[in-house]
Amino acid sequence: MQIRTANPADLPVIAQIEAECFPPAEAATWDSFRQRLEQYPDHFWLLEEDGKVVAFVNGMVSTEADLLDEMYDNAAMHDPQGSWQMIFGVDTLPAYRRRGCAQQLLRHVIAQAHAQGRKGLVLTCKEALVHYYAKFGFVSEGPSASTHGGAAWYQMRLTF
Repeated sequence: MQIRTANPADLPVIAQIEAECFPPAEAATWDSFRQRLEQYPDHFWLLEEDGKVVAFVNGMVSTEADLLDEMYDNAAMHDPQGSWQMIFGVDTLPAYRRRGCAQQLLRHVIAQAHAQGRKGLVLTCKEALVHYYAKFGFVSEGPSASTHGGAAWYQMRLTF
């Protein structure tokens, strides 16, 4: 499997994978992904197997210490000089889950953020996934202020 950054031509497959991974209320829209790919394609990583995109991780860089709901749909908030790599989504096609795809991508993104001199990474997840992200060094900060998609989220932080 290979990791590469995304480009606008990847938009259809990205939107399709997102639709398979998140309920409609939580899934990013086509337009949101288009804006993200325009603003920060170098912070949108794809995992491919034999040329097929099977998973991706994306998120902007920010000076904000917390992941804010408005970041999901306002790609202009990306600050290339920001201290924190935000993670908006860790998406893996159902047929490729439990094969280490997300792990491979997350380790790559963590290494990139470290090499870029960031303070760390921030993501939100549902309670059932707190233990999963803890394996990578993320620490739960408890319930997030996020109301994204009407779900209950926990903020996780990995600090270098």
